[in-house]
Amino acid sequence: MSMMPNFPLYIPSKGRHDTRLTAKSLEEMGVPYHIIVEEQQYSDYAAVIDKKKILVLDKQYQRDYDTFDDLGDTKSKGPGAARNFAWDHAISNGHEWHWVMDDNINGFYRLNNNIKIKTTSPSFWRAMEDFVLRYKNVSMAGPNYFMFASRKSKMPPFVCNTRIYSCNLIRNSSPFRWRGRYNEDTDLSLRMLKAGWCTIQFNAFLQMKTTTQVIKGGNTEEFYAKEGTMAKSQMQVDMHPDVSELVWKFGRWHHHVDYKPFKKNKLIRRDDIEIPIKPNEYGMRLIKK
Repeated sequence: MSMMPNFPLYIPSKGRHDTRLTAKSLEEMGVPYHIIVEEQQYSDYAAVIDKKKILVLDKQYQRDYDTFDDLGDTKSKGPGAARNFAWDHAISNGHEWHWVMDDNINGFYRLNNNIKIKTTSPSFWRAMEDFVLRYKNVSMAGPNYFMFASRKSKMPPFVCNTRIYSCNLIRNSSPFRWRGRYNEDTDLSLRMLKAGWCTIQFNAFLQMKTTTQVIKGGNTEEFYAKEGTMAKSQMQVDMHPDVSELVWKFGRWHHHVDYKPFKKNKLIRRDDIEIPIKPNEYGMRLIKK
């Protein structure tokens, strides 16, 4: 029997009521979720999504958001304000953790025995939650990108102390919040790691994240289509110059982050946890279609 996630799932979304890739994927899995939208786009989303699933972003979160620059409201502040809204919404409803994810994820997969298999079971979320809950000092976790997990190579089921991108399981008691107009995922991961926490990136569970600038909406038109990647990459270096550098590759600017200093952060298992000997499939089974 499949197992539902213990913690709420949130999708901040902007200008993507017509595609709704992540929402459609979660609906296929039968998983409840909230989609967070700006007030002026509520009617667009309400026309295609159950109104009970829609949360309207409190504008105060946008006014208070730390963009880490001096540009104010001259351009979009990105999804960080909505992510902070999700964080506080989860706390107000008594949850110890929450999921928050991008709105352009086209499916979720399991990597097992060198095969990537699309997963429609809600157990996908529960398995990651239960694993993370074994430890005292994990502050954030999430599935790796489909394209970064090779089925032709030997890969560990998870990697510790690296960035968690686009689909984040966050400990609500962590003393942090999202900030930055760009690179919010990298910045939050690094601040957690610098404070001594651990992160877990799963290779056993994957997300099919759509390539940046492919789907309209979100930050595509307001950021990258107009200004490229230089400002985005430079902000990362300004935020964390001790572990970040600006590099030119693939015909554009990128930021490179060195995560080796954080390998010293070790997972601390809870005293009351016993690890089962036999594998737990969480009710997941292979179905040939």
